[in-house]
Amino acid sequence: MILAAGEGRRYQGETHKLLAKVNGQPLVAWAIEHARLADFDETIVISGAVDLARVVPDDVTLLLNHDWEDGQARSLQVAVEWAVVAGHDTIVVGLGDQPMIPPEAWRLVAASESPIAVADFNGHQTPPVKLSQDVWSMLPIDGDEGARTLIRGRAELVEAITCDGHPIDVDTLTDLQRVQSRARVEGLGTWT
Repeated sequence: MILAAGEGRRYQGETHKLLAKVNGQPLVAWAIEHARLADFDETIVISGAVDLARVVPDDVTLLLNHDWEDGQARSLQVAVEWAVVAGHDTIVVGLGDQPMIPPEAWRLVAASESPIAVADFNGHQTPPVKLSQDVWSMLPIDGDEGARTLIRGRAELVEAITCDGHPIDVDTLTDLQRVQSRARVEGLGTWT
């Protein structure tokens, strides 16, 4: 599940941040591609404030969060509702504005046997986050915290998974420039 529904208020670029180009592709396209390369049963994108239909590949499920203004928790609820209907018992959630999370990080988090697993990049815990169906009812239904509230409140259920990659979260134009610079030096989309 790629959460990509927010407005991106802090970003002051010429387009919505998710459509800003990194190595010739929209920022969100990198997050989607890396999740797809993890080879899950299904890859899903939750959109809202910006239309991502032209960016999302045909083999990826695109869902619309009509209540995106109510915060990230609403997008997470859309993801859980879809997982229930589709018969999934676990979801792995990432963010559309984190283009440098490699497929292996997605795989490692998903492989955890803990009900909740979170990627740990050199001591910085961030999505992707695995959530088994056992904890879905504990997730907040509104607000901008998403799974963070649950992770903080139920630490005994959480396993931190050491991962390689760069958890840069693009919130500002400066963040985008950092990602673009790092992508030029290290490459982006070269993981298998």
